[in-house]
Amino acid sequence: MAVQSRILLSSRPSEKTIKELIFVLTDLYLKNRTKISRAVYLSLFVALIGRIYHAISEQKAASVQQAALHRQPGTTSAGGEAKTRKRVEINREFFKNLLRLLKIVIPGWKSKELRLLISHSLFLVVRTLISLYVAELDGKLVSSLVRRKGKDFSKGIVWWMVVAVPATFTNSMLSYHQCKLALQYRSRLTNYLHTRYLHNMTFYSLSALDDRIKNADQLIAVDVSRFSNSLAELYSNLAKPILDMIIYNYSLSRSVGGEGLFMMSLLVQVSANVMRALTPPFGKYVAEEARLEGEFRFQHSRLIENSEEIALYHGHETEKDTLDKGYFTLIKHVNRILRRRLYHGVMEDFVIKYFWGALGLMLCSVPVFFKIPGQTLRGMGDRTESFVTNRRMLLSSSDAFGRVMFSYKEITELAGYTSRVSALISVMDSIQAGHFEKSLISSAPKADTDKETKASAVAAPTVLNGRGEMIESSEIEFTDVPIVSPNGDVLVEKLNFSVKPGRHLLIVGPNGCGKSSLFRILGGLWPVYGGTVRKPSYGDIFYIPQRPYLSRGTLRQQIIYPDGIREMRDKKVGDDDLLRILSTVDIEGIVDRPHGWDAEEEWRDVLSGGLQQRVAMARLFYHRPKYAILDECTSSVTLEIEKAMYEQAKELGITLMTVSHRRSLWRYHDDILQFDGQGNYIFTKLDAEKRLQLEDEKEELELQLRAVPELEGRLQELTT
Repeated sequence: MAVQSRILLSSRPSEKTIKELIFVLTDLYLKNRTKISRAVYLSLFVALIGRIYHAISEQKAASVQQAALHRQPGTTSAGGEAKTRKRVEINREFFKNLLRLLKIVIPGWKSKELRLLISHSLFLVVRTLISLYVAELDGKLVSSLVRRKGKDFSKGIVWWMVVAVPATFTNSMLSYHQCKLALQYRSRLTNYLHTRYLHNMTFYSLSALDDRIKNADQLIAVDVSRFSNSLAELYSNLAKPILDMIIYNYSLSRSVGGEGLFMMSLLVQVSANVMRALTPPFGKYVAEEARLEGEFRFQHSRLIENSEEIALYHGHETEKDTLDKGYFTLIKHVNRILRRRLYHGVMEDFVIKYFWGALGLMLCSVPVFFKIPGQTLRGMGDRTESFVTNRRMLLSSSDAFGRVMFSYKEITELAGYTSRVSALISVMDSIQAGHFEKSLISSAPKADTDKETKASAVAAPTVLNGRGEMIESSEIEFTDVPIVSPNGDVLVEKLNFSVKPGRHLLIVGPNGCGKSSLFRILGGLWPVYGGTVRKPSYGDIFYIPQRPYLSRGTLRQQIIYPDGIREMRDKKVGDDDLLRILSTVDIEGIVDRPHGWDAEEEWRDVLSGGLQQRVAMARLFYHRPKYAILDECTSSVTLEIEKAMYEQAKELGITLMTVSHRRSLWRYHDDILQFDGQGNYIFTKLDAEKRLQLEDEKEELELQLRAVPELEGRLQELTT
């Protein structure tokens, strides 16, 4: 007993000493609370800066590593350039591209988009302040219930309904501003892209001369819309939660103390790190499950593909064992994932729902059990009001934090759309600067080709990298100009010919000899890869293909295309003049339909091929250019109409360059440019009558040669 009494006496002073120590530390903390809080906040800020710097460093290292991998030898395309699929990441390039697009969609300080953005931000602030007031009002309502004050409770309900008016209006305005911002972003970006896309024939070069963009239509029509919606949504979904977190956490720190908020955040971070460390690699498990699913499906596919051989060998039992083994391996792995998900689900639910919930309750109860400087809670009602208000603000802050965390997925989607739209703009800039990247799929020499073809194929990349000179002139002249196919093959190494005003040129040759490439150079669609091209301006050359283009619009617009009504009036041309042009090609009857010249149809379906070709010639007579390129444009009309067309074109002073194999057209031309399809050509004066005689003699000789085998066979029968 004496010993026990000594122990009790010795323990009492120690307990007293501990209480005194706690009291001294508490008193010291309260005296220096402001300094300690500032130090804690400064430490948090430094830690945040450190994490941001660490993330940027990791991104830089990943970019350097990716660049090093790109510099390594890889699979090259037919054109000799490496094909590397670009991975979309949230890095410096993403922010650079996003800033470039932001300068387009928000062009200046006085733009409508910036005013909408500022207005949207104001409504976001108002919405957060209303939410904060509603949290306080909620606490007052519960406090009135606890105190059994019906009058205060009724006033609270009235105020609740009054606050509902600006709250609902603010929510609707936020949705309106978000949709309006997305629409404005899309309008700005679409107008910008249309201007660049339809400038200097970029739309043609993008599809015909460059392989970097395969689906410009989808990028402009779909991805621009998705980018605009994603950008507008991201601002709302990111700015609102961040603002909520700042305001709610500030209010909580005033109510429960910044120390309690800091301790709770620290415990949540520690528990989250522990939970992350204990989380199984589900991504790896899912990838393995997909691999096993693929193997199991492949085994069934192989069984179907080789069913006849397996049936002949009677190997169904062996194949059944193989299929069962693959299936049981898959099921074993799936069961393993389910067990891991069970354990992880228990841990996750316990930590997130109960442990973090308990921390929240402890944080909200701080003003109830401890005295917070600057607060006076007198009774049960005040404590209840403080607890309910703090709990609602904590829930709102936690919800905002969750939305910020989940916004990473939205940022990733925005990065994808940003990358695609920026790539389109970059490629258009590159094309307008004269740089093209196209795969050469047929320039590699084969073993059985001749030396000339091999030399031409090997020289194709060198030719494509060169550039010639284009000079505006009153006549057409090609001097040492290489003709290149769309695949990059050099069809003619050096083409030399000239077309003077009034000297009509006939161009003939087999398919793929370079006729279309020649016209594309004349039309300014293709660059000049070498030599010198002298040609009139674009407005003085008119091109009519075999199947003419008919635009959407009225009948009048089909004749005057690409002019509009205003341009037609400026040329002092009326509907009567257009009718006289139609009578020249004998189609004035197409005006005799409902609405006449203003009739709108899908003209390529309404008009036959012959009528379409006549409309194209009428279009030529309306514009009256100095030169006209006619590419098999009379293949579907009669000889009488063809004669009227060519005679009318000559009367109007139009110099013709015709591609056709019809003999009836030879007499309308003065010179001929003939390709043989082997890289050679002849440019000389055309004597139509003499050439017709030679062609007739050639056909007669070919007919006689076809009869030679029959005559030889008959002669052999007679001799035997």
